Amino acid sequence: MADEYFFALTLKGKNTNEVWDPEAKGAGAEDYQGGHKLIIKQALLGPGATEGEVNVIQVEAMTWKDSVKIPIATLKAGGANNQVLLDLSFPDPPVTFTLIQGSGPVHIVGHHLIGGPIEEFDEMDEMEEEMIEDDEGEEGAFLGKSVKFKLRKRLGNFIAKKLEEEEDDEEPKSKKAKTNSVKGKTSAKNNTKAKK
Repeated sequence: MADEYFFALTLKGKNTNEVWDPEAKGAGAEDYQGGHKLIIKQALLGPGATEGEVNVIQVEAMTWKDSVKIPIATLKAGGANNQVLLDLSFPDPPVTFTLIQGSGPVHIVGHHLIGGPIEEFDEMDEMEEEMIEDDEGEEGAFLGKSVKFKLRKRLGNFIAKKLEEEEDDEEPKSKKAKTNSVKGKTSAKNNTKAKK
């Protein structure tokens, strides 16, 4: 299971550059299945922001083939643009946040996701194998609950369909004249029905 932590940073004054790189701080991705992931949800100006000043936040991050630098938010104190909701996902550290215009303070908030430790995934695999072995020991081959349910449903539908077909087959037979098995002739009772 992934662990989720609150993430926040502030860009202001001389501190206009901040790098998110948990692997450089000793939490290596090789210890975790799924590594690290950063999700940014909001950027907002702090109460000390200069009225009317435009603040631009830029991000430098990796794409699937190279690094990219791009502005992600423009904020202006004293107006309606003093905060912005974001939904940015950065699956690969490092990610660099830079205040390329303005003096802030600009607060950036989100979530830091960490994949579960590799040992945890190994334990889960072992538990799954034990459960499968237990189920196989009880009733032969293992079938999951959902598979059993689907088979029962299909079998039920199949049986219902066969019963309907038999009823349909019996209906025309009852309308036909029946032959007397002893003499191979139709009975007088059925013969009158057939003539009508």
